[in-house]
Amino acid sequence: MSIRVLVADDQAIIRTGLRIMLNAQPGIEVVGEAADGEEAVGLARDLRPDVCLFDIRMPLLDGLEATRRVAGPGVADPLVVVVITTFDLDEYVYGALRAGARGFLLKDTGPELLAQAVRSAADGEALIAPSVTVRLLRAFADLPAGRPAAQPISPVTAREEEVLIAVARGLTNTEIADALRISLSTVKTHLASLMAKLGARNRVEIAMWAYETRRIIPGT
Repeated sequence: MSIRVLVADDQAIIRTGLRIMLNAQPGIEVVGEAADGEEAVGLARDLRPDVCLFDIRMPLLDGLEATRRVAGPGVADPLVVVVITTFDLDEYVYGALRAGARGFLLKDTGPELLAQAVRSAADGEALIAPSVTVRLLRAFADLPAGRPAAQPISPVTAREEEVLIAVARGLTNTEIADALRISLSTVKTHLASLMAKLGARNRVEIAMWAYETRRIIPGT
């Protein structure tokens, strides 16, 4: 079955470009387009796409609030949201991750990377370009979060710490398994445990926690 995608951007030329690139990829179908945040939220709730691509700056309702309404902590059945942005944006990107976005793409992403990112998001990965995620996490790691970093409900084990650092450095599950010489299923078990202990909804939030608690120092 095709991965169903909703595209939301206030620029028609961007929406058209994303639709053309995505529909040209096997197994991916754009099922809806929105020109503002309110329309994006309405279509997301009606269509229940596998992946929502939300621009961060939209009229009526910005991408931050739109993300919170369909993927935020209080949403019973959250959708998968990926923010589309440019690298030189400010704390809105960090805020989008806080609001529940699984990750983000740069607007100049090529068709191959775009398709891989959508597939990875649909499969539960942070995104196919974890290096981009790491770059932005580093850029925003020193911004005030508005509250102290959450404390785990139980101690993080030594092996979980290794997985945590690997995720924060941008490694995929397969790369983590190879680096730590453990099975892929074991990696997923550790990730599930970390998410439960940290109250994280995805690996992006795991990475954010590693930066917030200074387990990784930006620039090192």
